[in-house]
Order: sequence, then structure tokens, then C-alpha cells
Amino acid sequence: MRLLTHLLAVGAAVAPGVVLAAGNDFARSNPSDLNPEPLVSLEQAIAHGDYPDTTSVLIVRNGELAYERYFGEGGLEFLNNTRSATKFMTTLALGAAISDGAILSEHSPAFAFLKDLKPFKNDTPSKEAITLQDMLSMSSALACDDGDDDSPGNEDNMHPQRNWTRWAVDLPTMQGYARDTAGFGPFRYCTTNAFLTGQIIQRATHAQVDHYTEEKILRPLGIFRWHWSYSPSKEAMTGGGLELRSRDLAKIAWMVASDGRWRARQIVPKSWIDAALTVRRASRPDQNYGYFIFEGEYKTACGRIPVWYMAGTGGSQILVLRDLHTAVVVTRMAYKLRGTSMQTVDMLEKYILAALPCAKN
Repeated sequence: MRLLTHLLAVGAAVAPGVVLAAGNDFARSNPSDLNPEPLVSLEQAIAHGDYPDTTSVLIVRNGELAYERYFGEGGLEFLNNTRSATKFMTTLALGAAISDGAILSEHSPAFAFLKDLKPFKNDTPSKEAITLQDMLSMSSALACDDGDDDSPGNEDNMHPQRNWTRWAVDLPTMQGYARDTAGFGPFRYCTTNAFLTGQIIQRATHAQVDHYTEEKILRPLGIFRWHWSYSPSKEAMTGGGLELRSRDLAKIAWMVASDGRWRARQIVPKSWIDAALTVRRASRPDQNYGYFIFEGEYKTACGRIPVWYMAGTGGSQILVLRDLHTAVVVTRMAYKLRGTSMQTVDMLEKYILAALPCAKN
């Protein structure tokens, strides 16, 4: 009882028990069905420095905010740069564009939308054959690998360019590129795929992709504060770096966990959420990839279960647990440290997922 009282007191100190006046945030779950003991231990571990530069931990259960805690520079109105975790916003925007009829499907040829930039350098049949699905699954033919410093399409080579789209469409293609029996090429993590997808959405919808994402995804979720990054020529960066409040990241994750619905409104079709959260490629032996989102097996109080999650440099992870009616946000800013992803997994398994009940409720 003492631990439960402590947990509720901490929660009350960092978040009000009712929705904001504008009605755009979560109702607070009071009491929640979480096991409080692991969460009290979590706060002690963070205070001890076990997980450096953690700024927030939020848990949504059954559509209500069951746990919310801020650390260090974090706070209710703090805009988190979760780096690549917001690549998934581009998946959601593409789903909206397909639902609107601006794009036929993810099987559409990607470079057909970029014909205003023709002729492309290094034009090959494999470049013309790249589909949006190839980009979403990080299996396109572009010679692009963020994990290889010598790769022509490494993200670090894009940032100094004035026009990122021109640079991206002119990239060479991978030598010996071949598809497997499922129709996918080899997995190579490439931010350029997500950036070009944003530019395709922009051309197909005839709207700036940042504005389109705001109109179709952010504002319908009651999100009104954000910060985009742009190229020197003002192209919106849709490969990560969109800064959002922790509560707003939680809204996005909960909407996905709820089959694309927020309250009574369908933000993106359930069929698109199902497609996005389908394993397309193995990104490493213990990890899979859908459409700009990872899947891995995590230890929980219910045993080991598959979990879909958005992840970014610095240790941030945003989890979607559809079967447990739960969403989790962990934001961190440990950008210069190595091994932060595994640190966050350790945090999640020891303390956060350990606090979840096994029943859906």
C-alpha cells in the first residue's frame, strides 16, 4: 500500500488527474491496474544514473494515462527529438494519402511520382522498379546504408546538400540487387527511403508533406505543438527528428494500438495499420521490420511477446502493444552514448513491461 500511495502521489505531481482544458489529452487512470513496485524501482534506477539522459516514461492502458513521469530536461511541454522514431509518422501520412486516393497503394512505382526531377543520374531498371513498399521496408535498390560510412546514400552525405531530393534521386543503385521469393530486396537501414517517401506524398497530394501530416495525423489527434527539421532548401525531413511532446507521442502510439482510431475518429484505416505492423524483413537475427517500424521479442510479466516499436538514436522507444491494450513512451537524449537501445530494452523489461498485468481488461 505504501508503494501504491507513493506512485499515485508521484503521478499526481507531474500530471493533472483530468484532461487539459482543451480536451485534447488523455484522461488519467486513477487508480491504474499497473503493478507499482517495478515503477518505483524504475524511478530509483533512473535517479541512480542507470539510464542516462532519460527524460520521460509514459504508459497508456485502455486509452487512459496510467503512468507519467518526467526526468532531467523532460517536462509536460518539452518537445522531444526522438530522432528516427518519427519515421513512422511518414508511414501514417502515406496511409492517409492512400486512403484519400492520392496514391493507389504501397505497390506503386516510387520514382514515377518524382518525374519532375528527370533525368535522374544513375538511372537503371532497378531504380525505376523501386516501389513505395521497397522504401517502407528498407529494402529498396538504392545504394544506401546508414550503417556503412562508405555507402553513397549514407544519411550523413545528405545533410550538407542544399536540395536533398535532387541528391537522393540521383543516387546509384545497389550492384547485384536481387529480390527474394517474397519480392523483397536485402534489408539496409536507409533514412533516404523515408525522406523520399515524404517527397512522394508531397507530390501526390499537392500539399507540403509537413502540412499534410499536420492536417491528417497531428491535429486530428489533438496535437498542436511540434518542430520539424528542414533541408537548406526547406524540404521537410520525414526521416526522423520531428519533435513532439511525450503525451503526443503516446497519442500516436495509442492510436496505432487502437487500429488507427483516436476516440471516435478513424485517423488512418485499420487495414493500413495491419499492413504497417506486418513483418516484411529481418533487420537482424533477433529483430524484424515492418513499414518504418521495428518488431522484436520482449520479456514481460506475461512471458516473452512480440512488440512493435519506433526507435531512435539516443535510446528513445515508443511501443505499441495491441494485444495488451497498451502503449509505452520512453524518451532519452543519450545521443553520444553507445548501446542506448539495449539499455532501453533493459529498462523496459526490468521495470516497465514488468508492471503490466497479463489480462487485456
